[in-house]
Parts: sequence; structure tokens; C-alpha cells
Amino acid sequence: MDVYKVMKNKGIQLPKAPQKGGLYERAKFFGNNLVYVSGCGPVLDKPVEGKLGSTYTAEEGMKYAQAAMLNVLAALETAIGDLNKVKNVVKVLCFVASENDFYNQPFVANGGTGILKEIFGQEVGIPTRSAIGVNVLPGNIPVEIEGIFEIEENQVR
Repeated sequence: MDVYKVMKNKGIQLPKAPQKGGLYERAKFFGNNLVYVSGCGPVLDKPVEGKLGSTYTAEEGMKYAQAAMLNVLAALETAIGDLNKVKNVVKVLCFVASENDFYNQPFVANGGTGILKEIFGQEVGIPTRSAIGVNVLPGNIPVEIEGIFEIEENQVR
């Protein structure tokens, strides 16, 4: 399966990889063929600011989680050169800036993991996952996602 053909058929486009916002690496290789991708927000064509439960609904948050995951995949592609090298999506951590009475963080995170399933399929694309509500995120973004990916052997740079 060619993930780029899948994305084209589903109308999914990766953005340009996000710029770093501090002293860290966007992606780091470790262990045996594992890549950790630093947290990415939903910024695509313009900044998004606010919280779930006040500024945005859970459904809007789900769309922001999709956008954040596309940024994660863009950073991963920059690191490994080809998303067809992804053998397994291991772990995703989704932070949701939300009001104290907002409890739908897992629903919001489904936006990000759902796009992984669409691109890579059930077996490869569905990771272990945590969805955590937080008071604020950098730049007042509503969602931030990071992930760990296993890539094919002998593909680590």
C-alpha cells in the first residue's frame, strides 16, 4: 500500500513541516527504528487560539486534532523522507486546552488518530494513546499532539 496514493484518493494533503518554536528537535531517532516527533499544534494556514468548552466545541477540537496530526506527519516525513517507511504508529499523546468542565478530550483526540487510520489502515495506524486536558498550551493553541513511530528496519538515518 502506498500511503501517498491513499492520501491522494482521500483528499488528504500534508502541510509544510512546522518550524521549531524553541530549543528542541522536531523528530528524534531512538532505540531500534523508532522516531519520536515533538508536539505539533493545529496551525495550518493561520494560527488558532482558544480552549475547548468555551471558544470551541468538541467537534471543532476534533478538526484541530486532525490538523495537528497532519503537522506531526509532515515533521515525520521530513525526518524519514517517505511515510511509506512507517511500520507502526506506536503511541500518540494528545493535549487538549480545555475548560475545567470539558470532559471530551478522548473524542477530540479521535480526530488525530482517525486520520492515522485513514492513511495507514487499522493495523498500522491505530496507536496506543492518551488524551489529556490541560489549562493552556503554547501560543494559546487548543490542541497539541506528539507521537512515536516505528519505521522499517535499516531506515534510520
